[in-house]
Amino acid sequence: ILGKQAIDDDANQTGQMFAALMGWGQGTFASEVELQDGKVQVTREIDGGAETVSLKLPAVVTTDLRLNEPRYAKLPNIMKAKKKQLDTLSPADLGVDTTPRLKTVKVSEPPKRQGGVKVADVAELVDKLKNEAKVI
Repeated sequence: ILGKQAIDDDANQTGQMFAALMGWGQGTFASEVELQDGKVQVTREIDGGAETVSLKLPAVVTTDLRLNEPRYAKLPNIMKAKKKQLDTLSPADLGVDTTPRLKTVKVSEPPKRQGGVKVADVAELVDKLKNEAKVI
C-alpha cells in the first residue's frame, strides 16, 4: 500500500512505476480496500461514480484520502505521551553498518563555456553551423 502524493506534486507515479517494475497488478486512488481469498478488491472514485477492480495478490494499491477516517488525539492522551520515555538507539544497537562504501576521488567544476554569438539571419546561422561548428 502506497500513498498517491509526493512532497512536490500529486502525480501518483511511485505506485504505478513500482507495480510495473514488479509485474504486479495495481489499484490506484483506493477509497475502499477489501481482502478476499488471495485477492484484493479496490474501490475508487471515477468521474461517473465508483469503480471496483479485483486484483490477484501480490498487488500495489495507492490510497486516496477517503480510505480512512483520521484519528484525532485527545488532550489526556497527548499529556500521557509527553511523559513517556523515549529510547534512543544508535544504528549499531540495531545491527546496522553505517560505514561509507563510496570514496570521493575528485570534485571539480566543469570548464567554462564560451559565450554565444548573435547572427543576423538564417543564412548566417546555417553558414556558422556548417563551417564553424561542423554539425550540418
